[in-house]
Amino acid sequence: MLYSKRGYLNEDFRLFHLRDSRGLEFEYHYHEFDKIVVFLSGKASYVIEGASYDLRPWDVLLIGNHLIHRAVIDETAPYERVIIYINRDFVQKNSTDSTPLMRCFDDAAQSRLYLLRPKGAETAKLEQILKRLEEATDSDDFGSDVLGNAVFLQLLVLINRIANASAGEERSVLKYDSQIAGVINYVNDNLASELTVDDLAARSYLSKYYFMRRFKEMTGYTVHNYILLKRVLYAAELLGNGVSATRAAIMSGFGDYSTFSRAYKKIYGEPPKKSRRAP
Repeated sequence: MLYSKRGYLNEDFRLFHLRDSRGLEFEYHYHEFDKIVVFLSGKASYVIEGASYDLRPWDVLLIGNHLIHRAVIDETAPYERVIIYINRDFVQKNSTDSTPLMRCFDDAAQSRLYLLRPKGAETAKLEQILKRLEEATDSDDFGSDVLGNAVFLQLLVLINRIANASAGEERSVLKYDSQIAGVINYVNDNLASELTVDDLAARSYLSKYYFMRRFKEMTGYTVHNYILLKRVLYAAELLGNGVSATRAAIMSGFGDYSTFSRAYKKIYGEPPKKSRRAP
């Protein structure tokens, strides 16, 4: 498949505590929701939009919806992590003007730095809250759902505090090809513009064929398929905000509606006009 969308979410949030030892293979993929990954143990790195992060225990990754990513695992050590899928609407309903709980994700998207590395007391607090959250989500006792939501919101408060305390500190952990990363950022910032392989290769100061090969190595996609996917995902966001299908096609950079409709249906399984929410 050209496009790999994983997971689904119908709840306010969903928690997984996973530990694997052998046979792990992770392909590049994306989600329609935001997710938190807390790395607990093992030997692993995470590639997000072409940038690689070598992980240490208790590192926190903030992976926004539609970010293309994959885990790279060394099978010599068990890979343990906590993953939390997040319903953004639920979080925003429980935010206030002075406490926007999704700000950590929004700041990560703006800076394109998706790793937090808690320190000292922050790590102890994170471990404690995750333990309480797992206990609540695993329980069938009266009030466990309410308690779980409360602890989950407490977790987001802590993560935002960690993000505020460490803003910009972890950029040194990034491993990336600056030329390709610059092109990836340019594409995501200019989806409505004409984007050709020749122009993007020139922007990277690399030969066309070397650029194409490196781009696929870092994203898992050909240049054409990456641009197509990102345009469709952006169009889907516009449709969700009540923009007409025709207008969404133009704003996301499609030259004609029929091309947009085919690409959209290939990813979402239905025509774009059926996905539009009333404004």
